[in-house]
Amino acid sequence: MNILAFESSCDETAAAVVRDGRTVLCDCIASQADMHTIYGGVVPEIASRKHVEAIVGLAEEALRRAALTRTDIDAVAVTYGPGLIGAVLVGVNFAKSVAYGLNVPLIPVHHVRGHISANYLTHPDLEPPFVCLCVSGGTTLIVDVRGYTDMRVLGGTRDDAAGECFDKVARVLGIGYPGGAPLDRLAQGGDDTRYPFPRVRVHDAPLDLSFSGLKTAAVNLIHNAGQKGETLSLPDLAASFSAAVSEMLVPRTMEAVRLCGYRKVAVAGGVAANSRIRGDLELACARAGCTLYLPALSLCGDNGAMIGCQGYYEYQSGHTAGMELNAYANLDIQGG
Repeated sequence: MNILAFESSCDETAAAVVRDGRTVLCDCIASQADMHTIYGGVVPEIASRKHVEAIVGLAEEALRRAALTRTDIDAVAVTYGPGLIGAVLVGVNFAKSVAYGLNVPLIPVHHVRGHISANYLTHPDLEPPFVCLCVSGGTTLIVDVRGYTDMRVLGGTRDDAAGECFDKVARVLGIGYPGGAPLDRLAQGGDDTRYPFPRVRVHDAPLDLSFSGLKTAAVNLIHNAGQKGETLSLPDLAASFSAAVSEMLVPRTMEAVRLCGYRKVAVAGGVAANSRIRGDLELACARAGCTLYLPALSLCGDNGAMIGCQGYYEYQSGHTAGMELNAYANLDIQGG
């Protein structure tokens, strides 16, 4: 089954062709990161317009690179939420037109479910059940993946997403957008005990997280140093901040694994590329006797291949949509 998949939830326009859920025939991505860098973050209206400009050409390129024709496509999958509503609408409306024109099924895919499925592309042997830590610029969730389309949220952030915190601190430091990669590079060799950032716990919700206090502490530290004319060690600051994020994510993930009784842990989303988090999870899983599944770095960010993969399993479960399909800024992964 050849699925033509589209992803446009933020600032990457992506089109991919995936066969039978696990074989990626092509994965085409048009990134807008350089454009949004000058603003220190994504400007939704600009992102939406750029999706409109890119998506037709990407669809044609995907077919060409997959060496397929339109008649070879058996279904169309698309991210229908969550995300920037204007951006998601571009992908949904284009996918509807393609599915209608080709007379093939239309498959709605939850963005975070797509990120989880990126692990199936990297690890063909991976099957549910497992616990997945989903961390990106807009999402931080700990998910019980009971089946390919049966998922339950065990814990999540009460405020900011972990990735948003990396972006904010990087913007204040003036080291670029998105902030995760430059902060990760900066942290290499830094002293992660130099700056005592808070590790927040949520009362009566041991698997929930809160990052707003950590973000505020880091921003205040940077601003106060600037006002006093003091020099901060940027590698130490980046390492200390990364350690604080990791030390909130990893223990909760491992506690979720213990509660579920699983021996498999996966990570998904853009922040899954962070070397500190990956390293801490590898160590924690080794100690607990669990197998850790990490997506390939190329599949951590937004891409169409993950949507095509998850789309296959949604289709197998009978999850298709008609031309009434709408886009959603917020969408529950449990019913997605």
